[in-house]
Amino acid sequence: MTVEPPEPSPRPASPAPLRASHDDREAVVEQLRDAAAEGRIDLDELGERVEKALQSRTLDELAVLTADLPQPESPGSRPPLVLKGGMSGASRGPARWEVPGHVIAHGGLGGVKIDFTRTECRLKEVTVEAYGETSGVTIVIPDGWAVETGGTDPGFGGFKDETTPDRLPGTPLIRLTGSGGMGGVTIRHPNRRECRKLA
Repeated sequence: MTVEPPEPSPRPASPAPLRASHDDREAVVEQLRDAAAEGRIDLDELGERVEKALQSRTLDELAVLTADLPQPESPGSRPPLVLKGGMSGASRGPARWEVPGHVIAHGGLGGVKIDFTRTECRLKEVTVEAYGETSGVTIVIPDGWAVETGGTDPGFGGFKDETTPDRLPGTPLIRLTGSGGMGGVTIRHPNRRECRKLA
């Protein structure tokens, strides 16, 4: 009696390569430009790689273009930014600054103001812990950014959300937590004076 050998089991199909988004391509182009500015690649190579990046359809194709370059630090992996009002107050912005994934603000006696209007934030979400304490915390976000305030405690000073719910594509969501304390916490869009300065 002849025993037939078992049929080989079919090989599992290889997962399809992930498609690249516009943001993925733009991030690689920016990384290439930074590399050229640092002298890691020359201008001819920059042009060639940028052209390939803009034509890339998958993440694998993009990865090849930056495989020999230092990988940028992820903003979400940075340590939290801590601002303490102390006696004389503290602020961050409106000049450009790098936004980490976590910001902690203690109003203290002098108060704290956090202004996101000139930042270029690539994060999908930013957690802001705001504690109003004695003099309060003010947070200013650009028009088109949205805020989620479910984790806040108004305290004695209260909590004011003066933002609009309309969120533009590609902008981060601010997840606001903390307590109003005595001084309160306010999150809003730029006022007229601030808009004139931005213009």
